[in-house]
Amino acid sequence: MPKPRTPSSGHHSRLPDAGPARAALLGYSVRLVRLVRVTLPRALGRHRPHARPTDPPRRRHRLRTVAAALALAAATSAALLTLPSDAGTHSKSPWPPTGAGAGQVRRAPADAWAHSARLGFAVWPARGRRTGDRALLARALRAWTDRAWRGHRSAEPGEPVAGGPGARLLFAGDVAGRAVVLLQDGAHTVRYSEPRHGGAPELTVARTEGADATTAAVVVARSPGSVRLLLAPWITTAAVRDLRAPSSGTRALTRDGSGVTEPVAVAAADAPCRGVPVVQVRSSSRIAGDRAFLLADLGGLVPAHLTYLPSLRPGTRPRLPREATTGAGLGGWAASACRLAGLHGRGVRSVGHWVFATQPLPERSGTATWACARADTWSGTGDVEYFFLAPGGTGAEVVGRGRDTAQCSRFGQNVLAHTEWRAPSGTVYLLAAGSRAVTRLAVTAPVRSATDGRFLAVRMPGGRPVEVTGRLPDGTRIDSPLSPDGP
Repeated sequence: MPKPRTPSSGHHSRLPDAGPARAALLGYSVRLVRLVRVTLPRALGRHRPHARPTDPPRRRHRLRTVAAALALAAATSAALLTLPSDAGTHSKSPWPPTGAGAGQVRRAPADAWAHSARLGFAVWPARGRRTGDRALLARALRAWTDRAWRGHRSAEPGEPVAGGPGARLLFAGDVAGRAVVLLQDGAHTVRYSEPRHGGAPELTVARTEGADATTAAVVVARSPGSVRLLLAPWITTAAVRDLRAPSSGTRALTRDGSGVTEPVAVAAADAPCRGVPVVQVRSSSRIAGDRAFLLADLGGLVPAHLTYLPSLRPGTRPRLPREATTGAGLGGWAASACRLAGLHGRGVRSVGHWVFATQPLPERSGTATWACARADTWSGTGDVEYFFLAPGGTGAEVVGRGRDTAQCSRFGQNVLAHTEWRAPSGTVYLLAAGSRAVTRLAVTAPVRSATDGRFLAVRMPGGRPVEVTGRLPDGTRIDSPLSPDGP
């Protein structure tokens, strides 16, 4: 019997480069060929004859066996020759690389959001003009689920670079010269994009677990100076405003039939802070009582929700953060808006501006405001910056920081901060203020002083480190946060 012919070195199915799937099919083919070699001669009578009455039926049975084996061998060989060259190689994707899984992508009904008791990505309908493009969806699925995919990947800190099955389609269409697909798997939102006329595809992954009504936009396209957003189906109106200029009003933001907005200007993270554009949206009265709120682009896939909480008087009950669209909220954010640039690319879900104290200044110099801005991430961690706003000032002075902390949240409502302040007379004062439950403040270095209440103002030499502590009614001690130069 002649030796099997060896495939040429340029053939895509040569054994040294075959993946596990190709090798398995090749093994089946070899075993079937061996079966045919054994069975065929017997079926054709090339064996020692045995004259028995049952010979004809046995021969017919053998011939049927040979025919079935030959058909199976032919089908297996055809599958072997048509299998993609990268099938089964280092891939953990639940979808075949050919894209057969595109039909398994889940889609919500167009009006699911209007009948749901819980708003989130699960009730976003699939929008865009290419939701029926199975080839595009297959490429997006493979980019997300196949670790062997060789396009450009980017993920926020701590997020995986590849996901699993169960994807839901949010959008598929052409935006800014690229084909864009948005997918969601319950815990993550994924943007796949590819140039329409050549170039490398890109995949961006962000954690969005626990999305709610204020998770109202996803970035479908980004350029150095602007973004385009896909708005949630429950958003009725949208406008752009400058967070640094609360009295300047808003400009209407247009969107197409798929919910994609016109380009929205964004503030560069590494440029001088001259303006901080944010998007003000209003939700449908069918789900949220005609509620307006602010969204700020922080370089991620999902804009951050901005909130505001004014100072509370002692003895009053705690309140939930309010939307920052009121006069007080916009005025409070105007002084600290430029600090948002430091939160770019950190997976921030929301940023709250909380005024925890207002303090009369020495020498009848007016009233200062103490605030903290808390940035909560989608992973559950939170960072805090403490601000001191002098009367007549145009910007907030950062006087303390807290990293991965519960401070300035509903689980950390008791806070204090301190700073040095120079009065118009030239005298330097140490100022300290605590939240409404603080009943006593003390400074131990470089001067010793203590006072009942939640405000302290003492003269002191400037430029020296200080230690300030506070007490709650039950005697619990709280400390002033790390200095702005701390870790």
